[in-house]
Amino acid sequence: MPSGALVHVRPATAADRPTVERLWLMFRHDMSEFVGALPNPDGTFRSERLAAAFTDPDWAPYLIERDHAPLGFAFVRALNTPTRVLNSFFVVRAARRSGVGLHAVADVVVRHPGAWDVAFQDANLPAAAFWRRAATTLAGQAWTEEHRPVPGRPDLPPDVWISFTV
Repeated sequence: MPSGALVHVRPATAADRPTVERLWLMFRHDMSEFVGALPNPDGTFRSERLAAAFTDPDWAPYLIERDHAPLGFAFVRALNTPTRVLNSFFVVRAARRSGVGLHAVADVVVRHPGAWDVAFQDANLPAAAFWRRAATTLAGQAWTEEHRPVPGRPDLPPDVWISFTV
């Protein structure tokens, strides 16, 4: 996969929703390993965040592409608060470890300057390494990391939250 320079990040539109929904299934499948979520009887996963990204004015969905091929998505929430949250972020496996993810994160966060929070699970070692590298790339050493309980899920280990300002 070529470097992130050929990657295009753009706001996802209603016409993009079917594509993002299919990417969402891959994302939730990947995440099921870390949060123990099983598919619904119809083979889908919970999709409240997907719906909010396309309907809630405090959210923004982005589509990550290369040569019109969908590579992933990013959902930003809390647009109208002092700290934005990169709520969901996904890059297809074939595009990982090629610079696509870092390029996409940088593109998304500069569209919404200010304070940012990103959560991931300690057990997701590739995500942990990626988000620490992304925070350092975006904010130098001016970022923090803390563990926070998962709301309503005392059965899960706390999430790791990285905070930085762009």
